[in-house]
Formats: sequence, structure tokens, C-alpha cells
Amino acid sequence: MKACAYLLGASALAFAWCGTAAAQTTPPPAASSAPTDSQATDTGTEVVVTAQRRTENLMRTAISASVLSGTDLANKGVVNVDALQFAMPSVVVNNFGQGLEFNVRGIGKAEHNSQTTTGVVTYRDGVPTFPGYFQEEPYFDIANVQVLRGPQGTIVGQNATGGAVFVNTNDPVINGGTHGYFNANYGNYNDAGAQGAINIPVSDTFAARVAFYGERRDSFYHITGPGGAAYTGNKGKVGMVAGRISFLWKPSSQLSILSKTDFDYLDLGAYPADPYSDRFPFLPVGSTTPNPNYRDLFNLTANSPQAARDKFVRTVLKIDYELDSGIKLRSITGFQNGNTTYTADLDGNATGASTFFDSVTETQLSQEFNIISPDNQRFTWLLGGFGLWDTYYFLNPYQFVIGTPPGTPAGEYKLQGRNPTRSLALFGQLGFKITPSLKLDVGGRYTTSRTKNVVDILQYGTYIPAVQNDTSHDFSYKVSLGWAVNPNQYLYGFVATGFRPGGLNVPVGLGLPAPFGPEKVRSYELGWKANFAGGHIRTTIDGFYNDYRNFQVIIGYPAVPVFGIEVNVPNTTKIYGFEADAEFKFGGFSFDAGINVLHSQLGQFYATDPRIAALAACDPATGPASASCLNLKGREQTYAPNFTFNASVQYEFAVGASDKVTPRVSYGHIAPQWATLFENPLLGDRLGDRNIVSAQLAWSHGSWTATAYATNLTNQHYVAAMQSSLDFAGPPRQYGIKVLKTF
Repeated sequence: MKACAYLLGASALAFAWCGTAAAQTTPPPAASSAPTDSQATDTGTEVVVTAQRRTENLMRTAISASVLSGTDLANKGVVNVDALQFAMPSVVVNNFGQGLEFNVRGIGKAEHNSQTTTGVVTYRDGVPTFPGYFQEEPYFDIANVQVLRGPQGTIVGQNATGGAVFVNTNDPVINGGTHGYFNANYGNYNDAGAQGAINIPVSDTFAARVAFYGERRDSFYHITGPGGAAYTGNKGKVGMVAGRISFLWKPSSQLSILSKTDFDYLDLGAYPADPYSDRFPFLPVGSTTPNPNYRDLFNLTANSPQAARDKFVRTVLKIDYELDSGIKLRSITGFQNGNTTYTADLDGNATGASTFFDSVTETQLSQEFNIISPDNQRFTWLLGGFGLWDTYYFLNPYQFVIGTPPGTPAGEYKLQGRNPTRSLALFGQLGFKITPSLKLDVGGRYTTSRTKNVVDILQYGTYIPAVQNDTSHDFSYKVSLGWAVNPNQYLYGFVATGFRPGGLNVPVGLGLPAPFGPEKVRSYELGWKANFAGGHIRTTIDGFYNDYRNFQVIIGYPAVPVFGIEVNVPNTTKIYGFEADAEFKFGGFSFDAGINVLHSQLGQFYATDPRIAALAACDPATGPASASCLNLKGREQTYAPNFTFNASVQYEFAVGASDKVTPRVSYGHIAPQWATLFENPLLGDRLGDRNIVSAQLAWSHGSWTATAYATNLTNQHYVAAMQSSLDFAGPPRQYGIKVLKTF
């Protein structure tokens, strides 16, 4: 396939999933039980967040963030990371299953590979998760999800250039009695699932919590083989099982030890996709000649096997100790180990013979230490250290294979070996209340990162060993000023930087290519947060401006454009815009909405589109400009739509003495976006807008709740992602019923 020829030789090929997955969504789960004090809570007039290592009132903190409680997630139908984009502004997710692009304000990740780290870090219970894969982990027994927008380069994460996501699960509750919930659902596509949790009191100092999740669902797709024959491969039937066991021990008022262990086995079946050209009714585009291959996104052809399975375990250990002086000592340790395997039909049809297979194991160890001053002082401070060790194992013998056709050495690209990375950081933050209502915060973080490739490549029968090293280091900072004008009005402003390390390009028979360098973003933001009507109305408005330097991107190899290579955009990309959030709560009525308007503009940069054959050299900095060497100055950032909007409304009706009926409707809109910097609509680069309407009707009677639900109510068939010139469909309309029992 032409697209795979483009990826061959790119760093993105060697560590990419050359055709990975579309977003696959399941029906909304039951609401989780109430969050604990250590996590974000919404009291109706106050949202408390802990993402910055302290318990803070979101409406009095110089950050731009969105927080969804476990109940919010259930009401909005957010069951995994994909659905977040329809529940809050500025978030865009383009999911390929084993890897995804998660972007906030147009910054995050734009390349489909493992050696490019993500600019939006996801934390699970305080521990950074795998940086790009294993992303289909379901949300169950969730206390809240906190999404911080903008660079978080000081105390949140060294590579959080775009933002950070904190997924916090419910903690055990000591002296909380035996309580929990059970939820079961059934819907179309034979979608059957169940989840639940139970809090187990053991003693006055010890408690446990056990949670589980399970689901099975038939495929969304109709797939035929050659000549319309039956396709015997996996069409995308899903089966997932996950569990979590948590322990909390508080032997004294000063010491707290919390451990959580997650087990996930996610058989995602397959991620079928078809060539981008099949979405056009006429070919060539703009003509009146019918396209003989024009078809719906869920009506595909294939002749190669397909499969996708993730399994992993994660253990988190958090220890807090408070000294008599009020100073807190904190340790957060995380260990994660997983294996992902994927098999794909790379040409996306039943006539070719291009396939992909891999089995990759990833192991990650992280450790963070904090020393935190008391909150109730005029002068506050925080010191910390962080270490992350992550290794990809591309298993022997050569369990990373692209075959065209498979089994033919002259047409295969094979890889085995390992890619270990290490990141170490020291950070700190100082806060000073200039007056009781005016506070200055200054934070900084020094990070040093290292990556190494120790791989063996068989490229078309030629053996190519590669041992490469690269290092990156940076100092990131944030300076903010917050002013509580009065109890209901808060103004803030800050300047902050974020850093993302560089990486290595894998050789393609042309010698060892140069590494690509780190990215850095400097962000300026002003915001206004307000409460009105006694806290019944809450609003946030902010404007931001980003200088994005050394943006990492895959282009045609400068000397031989038929191959791809990852480089840095030599000039500054500008990204700026504004956001607004509003929430209204009056009696049984509640309404919330969010909006983002964004403009992005690439700096001067020359590149060859590796999907189009070209022989002329093209230097990224100097060109020269030609029909194949394009000057990309002024083009939009990838996966950075100019407009996103979301809204939801519900009204709770009392029926009799103990019953309630609650209708809910939510809507999410994401404007069209570009999938590549080359902005070639004839090659499918323009992804259309997404308009997702979901609805629920819930009836509550005591501890029982029955809910009829529908997601993607209008059944919009949209391209959720494009990779390797293949279109991946977003989930179609799903509907059903779920029953919740709390106890």
C-alpha cells in the first residue's frame, strides 16, 4: 500500500501501529459512589481539585481545568478517554486503538509511534500511565476525572506541553461501613456489560475496596472478503474484563498508606478500516464520475486476519505522612507491565496482501517524592523529585512485521529489540500571599531524559542493526498571579513553559539518521472565574497564546523523500484562542456548556509529502520550494480544530414521595480538522466535523435506578481518525437500558 511505503523507514513505522484503531465506545456505566476527601468533589458551589498536589478550590486557582465527577461521567455517557472530547472544550481525541492522539488546545501528540512521547500526560491514581498505548482502559468506579489545559511543566509532568488528565478512582473508606453498587446494561449489537464495587470495612484503621468491570459486544462492521465472499476473520467483536483491588491503612492520624492494583484484559477484537478514497462519492474528487468503491464507513472489505488485544497490570502505592509542624511527606510509586498485540489488513480491502502484526511488551516504573508545606500559611512551598523508567520490548523473534505480501522476505520489514527511556526531574513551587486576596506562585522543574534504541531490523532481506542514544534536558517554569476581587470574582494570569523530549529515528538502509530534538511551548493566559446567584451559576472565561517551538513531525526523508523521517519544525508555531465554561444549577434543573475557539499557524517550514513520489531533495529550513518541496508556513496545526463546543441539560422531576424521573440530553461538536500538515483533501487529510447527541431517561426508586440511554442519537457516521491512508470510523448509534443498585 502506498501509505505503508511512506511509513517504511520512518521512525513512526518502526515503532508505530501501522493501521491502528478507531474509537470504540460502550454504553454509559453506572454512577460511581461518592468521591472521597482525597479526590475532587463538587459541593454545588465549590469544586475541589488535587492535581497540583494540594487540595485547592478550582475557582480560586490559577489554572484552566474541567472536572467531571463519577456521576457526571455516567450522565454524559463518558466511559473511556474517547468520549471526553464530547464532554469538555478544547479536547480532541483521534484514537487508533493501540495508540492515540490526545490533544488539548491543539498540543499533545501528532505522530503515531512510541518514541514520540505524548504532550498530554494521563495519570491514574497519581501515577503517569503508559505514554501512548493501552488507552482503551474503561472508566469504572471513578471518583472524578480532572483535565488541566495548557502546559503543566512544573509540578504535574515534564512532558505535559498540552495538558494533563487525572483519572481518580474511589478510595476505600475506613469506618464507612459496607457499601457499594452494582450496574448491569444491555443494548444493541448484543452489548452486555456489568460493573460494580464494594467497600469492605476491616477495622478502625483498615479498609478495602474491590471493583470489577466486564463487557462483550458484537462488531459494528459488515465485512466481506474477495468477490463478496464471507470474511472469516475477526470483525471487531469486543470482550473486556477488568478489576481493581484497593487497600487503605491509617494506623494514626498522621500516616496513611493506600495501594491500588488494576488488572485489565481487553480483547478489542479488531480495528477494521478502509482506504480514505472510499469515502468520496466521486473520483477524481470534484468530478461527476461515480466512485465504484464508495461505501459506508461500516461496510468494508478485507482478506487478511485482524486482531487487537491488550493486557496489563498496574500497582500504585501512595504513602502520606504529616509531621507535627503540618509539613506533609508523600511518596507515590507506580509499576506497570503490559503486552499489546495487533494484526491488521493494511491495505483496507480484499484485493491486496499488505498486513501488519506485532506483539510488544512495555514495562514502566515511576517514583515521586513530595515535601509539602501546610496550606494555611501566607508563604507556602513544595519540593519534589520524580523518576520514570519505561522500556518497550519488541519481542523476539521479529514479532513486529509488515509484509507486502507476508511471508516473502523481499517484501517484509521486521523489527526486534528494545527501546528503554528514562526521565529524571527535580521541581519546586513557592507561593506568597502579597495581600489576603492577591497571591503570587512561582514554580520550576529541571528535567533530564534519555532514550536508547537497541534493535535489529530485517528490511527486505537486508540486516540492519541499530544502537542509538539521545538525551534531552530542560528547565520549565510557571509564574502566576491570582486576585480574589471578592468572594465571587477571581482573576488570574500566568506565563508557563512545557517540555517534551526528543527521540530517535530508526535507520532505513541510509545510515543512522539524526535524532529529532525536544519540543517546547511557552504559554500566556489570562482568566476570570465567577460565581453568581449564590453559587447557582459558575462561569470561567480565559484567553491563551502559545509559542510552540520545534514541533515534531514526520516528513519525507530530505534526501530521498520516498522514506519518512521525524524532524522538528525549525520556526515557531503560534496557537491562540479563548475558552468559556458555564454551569447553572437551580433546584432540579442543571445546565452546563463549554466552548473553545482556536487559531493555529505553522512557522516557515519546507517538507515533502512522503505519500507522493518525489526524487528532489527538500531541506526543512531552506527548501527550495518546488512542486514537491512545499512551504508549509501558515498552515494549521494537526488535530487542532478551530471550534469545539459541548452542552448538557437535565431536569429532575419528583414523582411521589420517593421516586424521581430525570431526562438528560448532551451534545458535543468538534469542527473539521487536518490530519496532516500537508492539508491535501484529495488524500483524505480533512476530517469532517463531529456532532454527537446523547440522551438518557432515568427513573430512580430508593436505591434502584433504571436508565434508558442512547449515544450518537443521530447515528452520524464520521471519520474518527486517519492513519496510513485508512479511515477509522467513530462508533455508530448505540442504545439500551442499564439498571443500577446501590447499597
